[in-house]
Amino acid sequence: MIISDIRTHLLSIPFSDPPKTGFLRLEAIDLLVVEVETSSGVVGTGHLHPLAGGMRTLDMCIHEMLKPLLIGQDASEVVVLWQKMWQATYIQGRMGITVMAMSALDIALWDAVGRAEGKPLWRIWGGRPDPLPVYGSGCFRGLGHDGMIEKAERYVAQGFSAIKMQVAHVFTHDEDIANVRDMRGALGEGTEIMVDVNQGWTVDEAISVGRRLDGYGIAWLEEPVVADDFDGYHRIADAIATPVVGGENHFTHHDLKPFFASGKIPVLQPDLMRGGYTELRVISDHAHRSGIKIAPHMFPELSIQFLAALPNASWLEYMGWYDHLWVDPVLPDRGLMTPPDRPGHGMDFKPELFRAYPYRC
Repeated sequence: MIISDIRTHLLSIPFSDPPKTGFLRLEAIDLLVVEVETSSGVVGTGHLHPLAGGMRTLDMCIHEMLKPLLIGQDASEVVVLWQKMWQATYIQGRMGITVMAMSALDIALWDAVGRAEGKPLWRIWGGRPDPLPVYGSGCFRGLGHDGMIEKAERYVAQGFSAIKMQVAHVFTHDEDIANVRDMRGALGEGTEIMVDVNQGWTVDEAISVGRRLDGYGIAWLEEPVVADDFDGYHRIADAIATPVVGGENHFTHHDLKPFFASGKIPVLQPDLMRGGYTELRVISDHAHRSGIKIAPHMFPELSIQFLAALPNASWLEYMGWYDHLWVDPVLPDRGLMTPPDRPGHGMDFKPELFRAYPYRC
């Protein structure tokens, strides 16, 4: 399990259904795929989909700063290697590019461990292959009032018991209220509705609009303010009845300490790109001790591996963005997703993607 090589591939792959977020233009799935090869020939893979650029910067970080630290090391010592990378890049990092680059490598290292042992990661971590609940995400604000409802209704028709819609950025407060009201009217009381603000409001706006949304029985209000406004999160949580959640734009457990301490955010949504498997498992442990549940941001095919091993697991998020990329995709079935029993994280990109879709900046 000695690391003999680290390779990267930069791709730009068309979406099967281009997302209309309303504030972020996404024309292709820009992927950075990293392969970690060991002396025994085992290859683990990780990847990043950074959404807003930085692909070549991330690639440079891997090759200039991190690859030299890992070549010749024991790939099975994943947590040790995380600490090695963390300490070596502390001056330049702690968030952002270095942690995202570390995360891709961490995912690949854990994948290599699982493949070498012939076991899925959930089994290595003491989990169970029980189906986990998934909510249908991607009812994007850019679809407009009718489009969001129509997409949510398609999810419900497929057996999903929960959906997520968006507010803010392109709508007035009154329009946001009407959109949530009409979504509740269309879906009825039997479907959970999550509402995502994408950091689009001030604290006062979130309290004002949040109180008006309280009457529609929404499951949570997500990222109402910018990620580093911890005091704002706590003020909003104290002021409205709807649970306030967040975490996708926070990096590592260090960045989430105010939430662990307060216990006012009942669900955290850590992102694999901002900590890899190693840190998300640390985050989940801290959260469990604070009575907080975990509902990972995106990447359900990979996130399901560690969620299946958590005592405080909540929802997986599904948008279907990556289904057409995998040799054998993991798909929801009537609102549930079952962790695959394949070694490692169990996911392989279709080999033809690497030839057909080189990265274009």
